[in-house]
Amino acid sequence: MSANSSTLGQRLWQGPLCAGWKQDMEGALYHLANCVLLLGFMGGSGVYGCFYLFGFLGTGYVCYVLWGWFNACGLDIVIWNFLLAMTCLLQLAHLVYRLRKDTLPEEFDLLYKTLCVPLQVPMQAYKEIVRCCEEQVLTLATEQTYAVEGETPINRLSLLLSGRVRVSQDGQFLHYIFPYQFMDSPEWESLPPSEEGVFQVTLTAETPCSYISWPRKSLHLLLAKERYISRLFSVLLGYDISEKLYALNEKLFAKFGLCFDIRLPSLYHVLGSAASDAGPESEKEDEEVHEPAPAPPQAMPTPVQHMPPCSPRPAATHPPAQPSRARMSRPDSDGLGEDSTSLVLEDFEEVSGSESFMDYRSDGEYMR
Repeated sequence: MSANSSTLGQRLWQGPLCAGWKQDMEGALYHLANCVLLLGFMGGSGVYGCFYLFGFLGTGYVCYVLWGWFNACGLDIVIWNFLLAMTCLLQLAHLVYRLRKDTLPEEFDLLYKTLCVPLQVPMQAYKEIVRCCEEQVLTLATEQTYAVEGETPINRLSLLLSGRVRVSQDGQFLHYIFPYQFMDSPEWESLPPSEEGVFQVTLTAETPCSYISWPRKSLHLLLAKERYISRLFSVLLGYDISEKLYALNEKLFAKFGLCFDIRLPSLYHVLGSAASDAGPESEKEDEEVHEPAPAPPQAMPTPVQHMPPCSPRPAATHPPAQPSRARMSRPDSDGLGEDSTSLVLEDFEEVSGSESFMDYRSDGEYMR
């Protein structure tokens, strides 16, 4: 063992065994092959990085084959480099096949770039989502209804791709749905998988629309099987519902002059119906408020008279009815006083038929 190690050490530390170095350099194909291989090994990752890598490596090995055939005249050089070049070509063919297999229709490709790329969703997970909706793009004509209030069952979840949809309830406009927003996210979140229900709003297309739709049962099975996809839908649906609530919040602020913090689904319906019922009365009260009030008579001093104590009156069987409180119109100023604030809260209690579930803050917002 020691003799073999000493012989190997001598071979390593001694000078080269070549009797003499070649004076002429190799041909241009040899140096070109080395340059191409150097460029190939500088490739990045990903699908396009693999295209770059194997493309340059295959070209370099082909140059080695030509150099071994014309200059080196070595059969082993030609065979090995030919095998390596064929391996690179097969790898390129596999990459092309994968790209053609992963190709999606234009609508789904744009949807992936808009919603999934910012969240770094893998293509494989996105393909599972697309497969669940059967890669079908549905359309709506102008003024065609997607759902009718109290009639259409909640049996799917849809995402708008193009166009604009109007949401209304009892003929009253609520908000719009724009591209890449869910059309029925509140219904999806409010209804458990084991129950059935119908829409409480009407969805009408204002422009020609296109959308994709997932059947309710199929999507629930996919979410139960794939935890990552379930979390992804939870994030997207939560953001979509918050956007709809903010749209309703702005609608309420523009109508009442107060910025409500919406926490119950029926709040807008209650307040909207109350405002529509009290519309003519509020206009009359506004006219009465703007009329100049007569100057109060000046109080005259009266002498103090000592009256004998009166006997207490008998208790009434029925207590006197309280006078109805007149609703005050919203003042023109930005802020509201304490009296007007209390009246607004009392009006809301009368309309809803229950105690107020919110506390009013000094900055004009309602909180739980």
